[in-house]
Amino acid sequence: MTTVPLGEAKNNLSKLVDEAAAGRVITIAKHGRALARLVPAGKPSGKRIGAMKGKLVIPDDFDAPLPDEVVEAFEGHS
Repeated sequence: MTTVPLGEAKNNLSKLVDEAAAGRVITIAKHGRALARLVPAGKPSGKRIGAMKGKLVIPDDFDAPLPDEVVEAFEGHS
């Protein structure tokens, strides 16, 4: 674990973020007192892509034109 003064952290944030991403834990201190900790982000949990595969059905007429009365309602005509 590395401790870095706040002023140094401001000037070197990009470098410190890279170090944290590589697995180092960095403590940011002000007047010798720890204020914050920069840690590597964990890996995302769970699957996202394709999570609903096979659970949704898109009708064949999904992109068919809407009825005139629905279009008029969207356009603000009564």
